[in-house]
Amino acid sequence: MTSDSTTEQEPQPQEPLGGLSAAARNVFTAENSLLVTLLAIVIALVVGAILMVVSDTDTLGKASYFFASPGDFLSAVWHDISNGYTALFKGAVFDPATVNGTPAQFFGPISNTLLNATPLIFGGLAVSLAFTGGLFNIGGQGQLITGAIFAAYVSFAWHLPGGLHVLVAILAGALGGTLYGAVVGWLKAWRGAHEVIVTIMLNYVAFYLLGYLLNANGFHDPAKLGQAVSKPADADARLPHLFGDSVSTDVSLVIALAATVAVAWFLKRSKLGFEVRALGINPRAARIAGIDVGRTQILAMGLSGLLFGLVGVVQTLGTTNPNDNSLSPNIDAGLGFDAITVALLGRNRPWGIVGAALLFGAFNAGSSVMQASAQLPVDIVTVIKAVIVIFVAAPRLVQELFRLRSRRAAVPTGGQA
Repeated sequence: MTSDSTTEQEPQPQEPLGGLSAAARNVFTAENSLLVTLLAIVIALVVGAILMVVSDTDTLGKASYFFASPGDFLSAVWHDISNGYTALFKGAVFDPATVNGTPAQFFGPISNTLLNATPLIFGGLAVSLAFTGGLFNIGGQGQLITGAIFAAYVSFAWHLPGGLHVLVAILAGALGGTLYGAVVGWLKAWRGAHEVIVTIMLNYVAFYLLGYLLNANGFHDPAKLGQAVSKPADADARLPHLFGDSVSTDVSLVIALAATVAVAWFLKRSKLGFEVRALGINPRAARIAGIDVGRTQILAMGLSGLLFGLVGVVQTLGTTNPNDNSLSPNIDAGLGFDAITVALLGRNRPWGIVGAALLFGAFNAGSSVMQASAQLPVDIVTVIKAVIVIFVAAPRLVQELFRLRSRRAAVPTGGQA
């Protein structure tokens, strides 16, 4: 580009990065999602470290005489941060103290991470699929609860042979979520109702329906007087353990990974997936091109609801359920809204969502250990996750903080925009 250019041209690779391949060079551009995500995580960990220090009154006391003895304060700071993140790692990935322990002890941390990540994978995929079709599905709570109701009823009211029972229960949960999501798509397509308003209202409908059923004859467990709990699932309707009974991870992890492959194929390779993507890009153009917009909206919301229904299956029949696989009022555990943050962090890409779910699953699994062994509040982990989402949602903040180069060339001096 010459100095007297008057039009903006595509920038040429700058010399500091000229030795890298084109693919590697993109990692250093400001808009690169991987770099932004990694830096957002770094910033969040720094914020978490500050909170660990601030929450320790002993360390703050040593700060009062910092200039007289700086070593005391710095040593206390290092102790707080290293203990906090070491405990988080031990609770989420691996604890060296369990090297010679039982399989449950050795694989316990990573198993808990996978267990926490599995429903987030389903939920993140659900939000992503709807968003790809131009729809904002914040009705995960309602679709999750509906799927859980269907799965729970089949699990205790129907009595089927071994493997068939759990399969039918899974399909019932998926069906419940699909129907609840498809209702939103139908109202959007044929009545023009905004999906955000409809899903919010349907969340309340599902929540109060659950409360009614948990106290209704035929659904409520008569052995639990005074408790809003459903009858327990039959043993053969519960999701089997994946690596043996001593490790808590169940078969839902395999189903979640299979769902990731299926969603990636559906959006990239199938005709219906192309129609969903076209609808998300420009509904008017999609209609002109002959795509049935109404049908596609119902399809997108129905599939999104199906995936949220599988979250309900995991919460009800999986190994995360501490109540003998009974249905309880808090079965959703906030996953309907956590799924939105996972989809955002995963950049709306199926395998990115898996990575984001694993990260959040690790935070959730390690936070309890961090609280128990390092005496640090769980809220620190919540703040870390929130900071990650904030910076991923606002990449320009990361660009300004780290002064990253943009793919777009700056307008040269004397040039015209």
